[in-house]
Amino acid sequence: MRGRLIFPFLAELRRLDTHAMSTQTPGYDEDFKEPALLDTDGDGAGDAYRQAHAPARVPRRAGPLNCETRPRLDGGVSPAASIGLASMVKDLEQRGLVDASSGEALIRNSDRLSGLFDTEGTLVWSVRTPPGLYVTEARPAGFGLFRRRPRRNLLIVSFADRPAGR
Repeated sequence: MRGRLIFPFLAELRRLDTHAMSTQTPGYDEDFKEPALLDTDGDGAGDAYRQAHAPARVPRRAGPLNCETRPRLDGGVSPAASIGLASMVKDLEQRGLVDASSGEALIRNSDRLSGLFDTEGTLVWSVRTPPGLYVTEARPAGFGLFRRRPRRNLLIVSFADRPAGR
């Protein structure tokens, strides 16, 4: 028995395609594990080029939403947002988002949340990009209730915005 979510939403993920990006310019920076920056419009700020896998909608239980708080910084205020989502590992497996050999989830830092949908597919909340909400942590949280053969059953994913730097 691996459990199930109560009152799930469908979270639409846009996973970063690092393999496709490594063959392009500006590409993927292996040292920093993020898209390389290149000033494409001459404004002095690096612009990230992102190439993503096809969007995947995964049943998730939404946690508390911290939306557009405005912490005061030396240079003014900076909007901030974050949300935590819980997924059943079996739902990830059905969508090909778990490595079959290691059992590790294929959701990584820098993957983007683009929206939440109800179970019929109607948009409930669209994530404004920029700044967007990106994976900052993906960790297993539960190992099931079946005592004879325990299996990982829950993945908690934290998303937060990434303010652009100059």
